[in-house]
Amino acid sequence: MHMIEKVRKAAVAGTFYPANQEKLERDVAVFLENSLPVEIVTRIFGIAVPHAGYTYSGGVAARAYRQVMDRDFELVVVIAPSHKIYFEEISVYNGAAYETPLGKIHVDRDSAKKLASLHPGIIYSDLGHDIDEHALEVQLPFLQQVFYDFSLLPIVMGNQDAANVEVLADALAKLLTDKKALIVASSDLSHFHRYEKAKTLDNVVVEDVARYDYAKLAGDLQKGLCEMCGAGPVLVTMKACEKLGANKAKVLLYRNSGDITGERDQVVGYMSAMFYE
Repeated sequence: MHMIEKVRKAAVAGTFYPANQEKLERDVAVFLENSLPVEIVTRIFGIAVPHAGYTYSGGVAARAYRQVMDRDFELVVVIAPSHKIYFEEISVYNGAAYETPLGKIHVDRDSAKKLASLHPGIIYSDLGHDIDEHALEVQLPFLQQVFYDFSLLPIVMGNQDAANVEVLADALAKLLTDKKALIVASSDLSHFHRYEKAKTLDNVVVEDVARYDYAKLAGDLQKGLCEMCGAGPVLVTMKACEKLGANKAKVLLYRNSGDITGERDQVVGYMSAMFYE
């Protein structure tokens, strides 16, 4: 009996990024061309990237994607927060592929099932994936442009608390040992503050990440000294990358929407960073 494969169709093409294949390829290529490689590093284990519309945050995201271009990764793990629905678990997609206007990306189902088997809090499910969640999807056209061939492990965190961060970081470190894998954390920073206030809040994140101090970042978030909508994915990525061998962090670029639009009353912050040795 022929089974119909479950494919997560593009939900935010035409809003967050172009729906037209040629325009999308061109836009992503321009973002990447305008980003320079920053330094020679031995190995990159993970990156943190924003997830707003490409007009706003595409240039910031491209700075991180440019660093991993021409590197050999077989598996890319993308960890995103859930904006639309709340759930307690960490959801690993149980379908065959994610699709964008640039084509389908094969999901590594073996890795997905194995990851879900490592802890009861990690579920093999379409929960958080089957709606118009943009945070994971907007990363995919960049990945499709910078890597010729790779498998995807798409993860949406419902609850981003400290326990779930620990669970997922440990599980990923186990799963990815001896794999050519890249972890991608999808997160924006502060939302809807005035320009100067946003910069003050976001600078706390930038400094904590640059110092590779995830304990301080978690504490500063808890105290309200900074804001991130994907704090969980970023903390997971920092911890898992360290367990896999990363010992350095670099913040590649910080901007907020006011830098792009000139509107400074209510801005959103964006950061790209990498974790490497």
